[in-house]
Amino acid sequence: MTSPNIVLVTGGNGGLGYEVVKAFYESDKAYRIFMGSRSLDKAKEAIKKLEEQCPGATNTVEIVQLNLTSDESIERAFAQVQTDVGYIDTLVNNAGATFDLEYLGGRVSLRECFNKAYDVNVAGTHVMTAKFIPLLLKSTDPRLIFVTGLSNINQAGEKYFPTPPQPAGWPKKIEFETIGYRCSKAALNMLMLDWNHKLKADGVKVCCVAPGMLATNLGNVPEKAKEMGAKHPSIGGRLIKRVVEGERDDSVGKIVCAAGIMPW
Repeated sequence: MTSPNIVLVTGGNGGLGYEVVKAFYESDKAYRIFMGSRSLDKAKEAIKKLEEQCPGATNTVEIVQLNLTSDESIERAFAQVQTDVGYIDTLVNNAGATFDLEYLGGRVSLRECFNKAYDVNVAGTHVMTAKFIPLLLKSTDPRLIFVTGLSNINQAGEKYFPTPPQPAGWPKKIEFETIGYRCSKAALNMLMLDWNHKLKADGVKVCCVAPGMLATNLGNVPEKAKEMGAKHPSIGGRLIKRVVEGERDDSVGKIVCAAGIMPW
């Protein structure tokens, strides 16, 4: 029998990450999925939900407790996967966080808003990747995916979504803020470019995937996101699966989106 493709998805217990796990879990192709999650209880609930939604699935999913802001947690996750399977075929760096709305709500400072986002989305993702590269390089078809966000900087004026044009004066009255998150995701794009450069000789296919604006729990405002036109996260889950399965191999080193390539 063909060995299953080993996929590790960070932040796999909810939102887009859950839909990524689900896309692999219900696939006709053989997958063994490691669901990274900060909370064991939430991961168990997510697996129960998967089993209810996909009763005929033949693939397997296992929990890896993982907190990207903790080097010790990343070390333990590495030890678990190394012991269980000894390699991975694909690392989907999906886990991310935003603190912009917490800043607007006065729960964190402006500096904390940015630092916390970078700690998870950039530093944590970088440490996670660096730790797991030895397992990835044991694969015969290694793939490294970074899930980016609304990080296209080639936007101006009316097109600067989702913040509408602002009148003159200070302070600005902004009800839905994303700048800390978006800056961290722009930095993540640079991180992808660097990993792509470093791993070229190793044959690792590296890219960013921009799934578009989705109604996830990011920022804990899924209903607000829907009002702004956000789509169901399953769209992003299926896109990432197609990228992993080679549909967009001509776009290695770039930002892949549903429509093609996202401009920088």
